Amino acid sequence: MKVIYHDDFYQSYTTDPAAASGRMEAIVKELSGRVTFVKAQPAKESDISYVHTESQIALVVKEGLYDIAALAAGGAIQAAEIGMTEPSFALIRPPGHHASAGSSWGFCYFNNMAIAIEKLKREGRIVKAFILDFDLHYGDGTVNILDPKGYVIIYNPSAYNRNEYLRNIERHLSSTTFDIIGVSAGFDNHEDDWGGLLTTDDYRSIGQMIWVACQKNRCGCFAVLEGGYNHRVLGKNVLAFIEGIEGSENAVNPVRTHRIA
Repeated sequence: MKVIYHDDFYQSYTTDPAAASGRMEAIVKELSGRVTFVKAQPAKESDISYVHTESQIALVVKEGLYDIAALAAGGAIQAAEIGMTEPSFALIRPPGHHASAGSSWGFCYFNNMAIAIEKLKREGRIVKAFILDFDLHYGDGTVNILDPKGYVIIYNPSAYNRNEYLRNIERHLSSTTFDIIGVSAGFDNHEDDWGGLLTTDDYRSIGQMIWVACQKNRCGCFAVLEGGYNHRVLGKNVLAFIEGIEGSENAVNPVRTHRIA
């Protein structure tokens, strides 16, 4: 699988948990030898401004975070474009799902998912999209931006029981048709993270559900990193999810490549 990444994501650009040292390192260590790393490229300002207001962009510039936020948005676009033909994962930060058009919070600045999905739609590459946001926290920014447009179905699962949580995801994925599945992949609902609900195998199961839905719809899928803050388990959770969206055959017989393309 192609994983979009850049060494600049190692930097601690702020003091929040999403920018903490060791977060990216934990994931890269787990994925090394298992995926093909593709170097992220920054998003064009035109792609960012199509989603965000001038005032929001100016605020990110003022805070000295434009370059890293644009790089994350660009990585999401690359993952979405690759995802049209094969599963892909954007290993990026800052996260994005709490960023609305003219405001942001929760460690987010630009909405990476919305920027990527809107670019696909604007270029006529998709008609209908499904976004699964399994981060612990509700992706309000993505909903604020994309829900009014009418071509995107957004599902933020929530349940106190992990089996119910997984059943709900499976039910929503099978309830409609779409041209692309975009996943806001936050791993902070793990049993050893803030949410305390899901196991590592559950993330693999979620990935497999997405794979099945893609086979049914003959569509692509991509994911972007959102939350996940326990560095001890984060890499394992990301790898499990990646194995799931590759399909069961690839999960058993992984392609062992590691390079910067």
